[in-house]
Amino acid sequence: MAKAFTDAKFQEEVLDSKKPVLVDFWAEWCMPCQMLTPIIEELAEEMGDKVEIGKLNVDENRETAGKYQVMSIPTVALFKDGQIIEQFVGVQPKEAYQDAIEEALKE
Repeated sequence: MAKAFTDAKFQEEVLDSKKPVLVDFWAEWCMPCQMLTPIIEELAEEMGDKVEIGKLNVDENRETAGKYQVMSIPTVALFKDGQIIEQFVGVQPKEAYQDAIEEALKE
């Protein structure tokens, strides 16, 4: 299951992670975000041992969303070593996220 990231634990759970971390910036009222949820959950189930995968509610965690200038949701960012290495705006096919994760694991 995808984790729920928060402002309070973002540094610890995302930026300081030894694994790559996929973060879905979303909100409950966002219909495309709702469409993306099953994809994020599938990725967490299938790849959760190699990578951390979770969601950050932008309405509840404005500080982190603002820091990364998330203007449109859903925005999915792949972090590695505390930096964004890949970012997707809008719903993408599952393969796009998988490919980015696989690439991050190679580096």
